[in-house]
Amino acid sequence: MNLEAKKKALRMITYGLYILTSKSGDRYSAGTVNWLSQASFEPPLVMVGVRRDSGLYGVISESNVFAVNILGSEQKEIASAFFKPTIVEGDKINGYKFEFGETGSPLLVDLPAFFECKVVDKVERGDHAIFVGEIVNAGVRNETKPLIMWDTGWFYGG
Repeated sequence: MNLEAKKKALRMITYGLYILTSKSGDRYSAGTVNWLSQASFEPPLVMVGVRRDSGLYGVISESNVFAVNILGSEQKEIASAFFKPTIVEGDKINGYKFEFGETGSPLLVDLPAFFECKVVDKVERGDHAIFVGEIVNAGVRNETKPLIMWDTGWFYGG
C-alpha cells in the first residue's frame, strides 16, 4: 500500500469538530473529537471514536454516558482549549461555563447545540474504541453553521 496516498485519502473524509464530555462520580473528562457519525434513526444512535489511552475513554467506560457539544464555525478557539487535560473550576470546564445535562454529563452553554447519550455498545479495536450511544436528550441554543475540520487547517486522521 502507498502509505502517503492512504494518509491523503483518509484526510479527505469530512469531519465536524465536537467537544465530548462525561462525568463519573467526581471525575470529569472533556475533549475535542471529530470521529463521530449518526448510525441509526430508530433508535437514534451515534458512534464516536475515542482514544483508548485517554481520560475520556476511562470516564465514559465507567459512567456509560456522554454528551456531544457541537461547536459553531467561529469557535475554533474553544475547540483548541479541549486538546488539553480537563480542568474543572467551579462551573467552568477548561475555562468554559457548563451545566449538567440529564445524564450528568457537562453541557457547554456557549455552544450552539448538544445531545446526550447512554452507551449501548463499545467496540475496542486498534488505538481507539467506538462507543455507540443512544440519544436520550438534545437541545439547540442557536442555529449556526457547525465547525468542520477542513476549515481549521488541522488534521486528525490518515
